[in-house]
Amino acid sequence: MARSFSFKIAAIVAMDEGRAIGFENGIPWHIPEDQKRFAQLTSGQTVLMGRKTYQSLPEKFRPLPKRKNIVITRNTAHFEAPAAVAVFGSIESALKGVVEEPGLMQGEVLWVIGGGEVYAEMLPLLDEIYLTQVLGNHQGDAFFPIFEDQFELVLSEDHGHYSYRNYQRRSADS
Repeated sequence: MARSFSFKIAAIVAMDEGRAIGFENGIPWHIPEDQKRFAQLTSGQTVLMGRKTYQSLPEKFRPLPKRKNIVITRNTAHFEAPAAVAVFGSIESALKGVVEEPGLMQGEVLWVIGGGEVYAEMLPLLDEIYLTQVLGNHQGDAFFPIFEDQFELVLSEDHGHYSYRNYQRRSADS
């Protein structure tokens, strides 16, 4: 997949020191400030996620309000979602839809919000990563891929037991 879009593609993720991002379709920690940051950054934009991530959202936040929700599932025929949710069978078809279907893209950023497989598949297309680095190692069954060799840290903000770290893709000549 080529990286030539008229919008920015950014991942937003919370990860512990062992790269864990989830356990049993939930988040292994509770950081209200991080949830507020997620809402502020993604509100008014488009979010792309896998089926398990969508189903892990609390029902009252499904689909995520004030955002265009795109869900990727291999089994589109058996996945029930409200009409407001765009459902695609692959990341390629979702990206094609975002480019070709008027109104499917809201805002200037396509936010990739999980899970592990979606992050891994989207990694080559990401322009930025908004990472909440959680201290310690938690039980996990979903993990964020290694990205540090392709991105550079541009912002780090310490908050005690977690920190916000923003990364930008390294240019081809660096």
